[in-house]
Order: sequence, then C-alpha cells, then structure tokens
Amino acid sequence: MSEERSIIRIVGIGDDGLAGLTESARGILADADVLLASAGTLALLGSLPGKKVALAAEMRDAVKQVLEIERSRRPVLVTGGDPLFYGVARYLCDRLGKDRFEVVPHVSSMQLAFARIKESWEDAYLTSLAGRPLETVVDRIRTAEKVGMFSSDEYSPAMVARALLDRGIDYFRGYVCENLGSPDERVTQGELGELAGLDFAPLNVMILVRKPNRPDRAGRGGRYRLFGNPDDVFAQSRPKRGLITQAEVRAIALSQLDIRPTSVVWDVGAGSGSVAIEAAQLANQGMVYAIEPEPGDIALIQANAEAFGVPNVRPIAGKAPEALAGLPDPDAIFIGGTGRRVDAVLRAAFDRLNPAGKLAVNVATIDGLAASIATLKELAGRVEVWNVAIARGIEQLDRVRFEAVNPTFLLAVIKNPPPTD
Repeated sequence: MSEERSIIRIVGIGDDGLAGLTESARGILADADVLLASAGTLALLGSLPGKKVALAAEMRDAVKQVLEIERSRRPVLVTGGDPLFYGVARYLCDRLGKDRFEVVPHVSSMQLAFARIKESWEDAYLTSLAGRPLETVVDRIRTAEKVGMFSSDEYSPAMVARALLDRGIDYFRGYVCENLGSPDERVTQGELGELAGLDFAPLNVMILVRKPNRPDRAGRGGRYRLFGNPDDVFAQSRPKRGLITQAEVRAIALSQLDIRPTSVVWDVGAGSGSVAIEAAQLANQGMVYAIEPEPGDIALIQANAEAFGVPNVRPIAGKAPEALAGLPDPDAIFIGGTGRRVDAVLRAAFDRLNPAGKLAVNVATIDGLAASIATLKELAGRVEVWNVAIARGIEQLDRVRFEAVNPTFLLAVIKNPPPTD
C-alpha cells in the first residue's frame, strides 16, 4: 500500500506580505498546518498559526523537505512572486511531477517592474543572471529591443551596465527597480554609464529599453557553425591528433541529445572539448561541464572555448566516475572516453541523469560496443545503435576520391522515456 500524501500548494507572495495577497491566498496560508519558505519569506508569515520550516538553500535538500511536508494534512510552500517564473515551482514540477502540486501565483516582481516604468513586457527578453554566464546574456541583449533581468549576488546592475559598455553596447536606457511592493521601493533610471556607478539593493529587477533607431553592434564573427564544425578548427594535442570526436559523429550525437537553450550538459572524457563546445553553443543559457583527466587537454578545452566564444563551458579536471560527484544533475550526457571503466562510468552517469534526459556514448572498439550495449540495456531498456562509417571526398588533380574515416559506434538512450501510443 502506497503512503498517503497531500497536494502541496505553492503560494506566491510579495514584499508587502499578507496584505498584498488575495483573500483566497490568505485563506490557504491561514489554514496550512506546515509552511515551508525561505527565512526571509517566513518573516512575512509571523502571525500565521502553521508550523514554520525554513527552506534549505541547496535544491537537493529542499526537495527532501518538500517530500517530508507531503505527509502533512495541509502543506504549503511559500515563495516570492510567481512561483513558475524563475521560481522554485518549475524545478519541483520537473523533478517530482506536476500532479503533486497546486500553484497559486502572485504578481511577479518582473511584471511589477515593467508596470512601474509603464512598458509592456510581452516582447522583452526575460532572464535571470543566477547561475548563467554573463557573456551569454550580453550576447542576447545585443539584439534585443527590451530586456528584463533578475540580477544576482555575482552580477549586480552596475556590473551589467559596465559589461555592456565595455562591449560597445551603449544603445539602451536602463531602469533598476528595487524592493518592489515594499515601503522602501525605488525606481532609478538613467544612461548605462550613470547606472554603472551606483549601488542597489539585492532585491532588484533591471530593465533595458533600446533607444530609437539604434542598430546592433556586431558581436563575435560568424566564423564557426553551430555544430558539426570541421575537426581541424579545434586545437588538438599532437600525439592524439585525429582522436577528436569526428564532425559527423558529433552532429548525430548532438541531435540525439536534444540539447535545449537552458540545458545542463556533461561531456565525459571531453578530450579537446569539441562536443562540449558545440553543446555550449546549443545550450547558450545553460552550462556544459567538460570532464577530462589529462591536464594538457584541460588547457585545450579552455583555449577552444575561448576561440569559439562560449563562456558556459566549465572544464572539470578528473576521471569519471569520481569527478562527477559534485556536478549539477544533467539533462544530457555525452560519453566519449571511458577506458576500461565503461560499466562504472555508464552506471554513475545514468544514475545522475534527469528524468527524460538523453545519454549518448561513442565507442571505437567491438569490446567497448558490447559492454556499452549490455549496460545500457540493463539501465534504460531500449538502446539505439549506429555504426558510423564515413568517407570524405578529397579532390585529387581533376578527380574526386574518398578517404575513409575510422569507423566508430554511437549509442543513445533516454532515461524513463514517455510512453508511446
């Protein structure tokens, strides 16, 4: 018999506390027997009778707390603004399933900020700087008409303004909206150069509005393809030159991984980083972790990432599976180097893969293929397998001949795939 559990209501709240909620939302909070929220949000709930529990900062611990309060009769998780707009609700629904929750949104601070400056936000590029590389966000800002950003502890509005000016992006008027909905609310507007010299409260939204008739400033040149770049555009170590994941295999593997803009990706046995770098171009708002034990290859990954202009590649020096322990759970994994530890690496990687995540493995030997198929069948059930044998056309005088590339094997699986009709 399965353990009985309650629906958890996730209620959004503003800086003005209970007074700013609807009567229905106040009733939900008043009726709750357990209230889970951050320490700052709990301070807004002091008069409510339910047991108050401080939400852990680490998401893994927070998920455990959510599973614990499910056993209460009327559990409520309280979070700021709209819980589904860069909030915790999206994460929890993805990890635990939507059927566990009911979401009661409040007005997002992003929505309030645009209302304060009397601009629509339907056509704006909206983002959060928490956990995202600033360079990636700046590249998106370059061509936007309007931008709404949640700043972070690492990147304040002043730092964003300076970063834009350093890159010649001077064609926006900026607004910083602080402590929205609270008595000390403040809205500051000005040129980016003016905002770059100011300090702002931690709770803020930064809005950028493009000045009329101002063109974009060019970013990095279109020298490279999004993926499937020729092997020789990547820096490679001389003794291992030619062992890079071939361009055609890369293209197939990346298509199977189905990488989205915000994906977290692992490239295990990254070598010089060709897969990691092209994955980073696809996951331009996400993060790619390139795990590689050779110090010389770590330097190559860094050099290639700089050449391609992808700051969201993070080299991890170490050998799998041990080096995987401290990394965020991935949405997609490419494994290109396992050595003789193929079973251990595949099991450790698959265990950490998010539900519905994709894993692709490239092996060069029959032994590696057999071992990989056996392990992946046990873990995932269905395994797709390709024997990739490519011959590239080469001009020789007035004729074309074909030069074979070393054949290789590619395997792909999905973790807990959705049922087919």
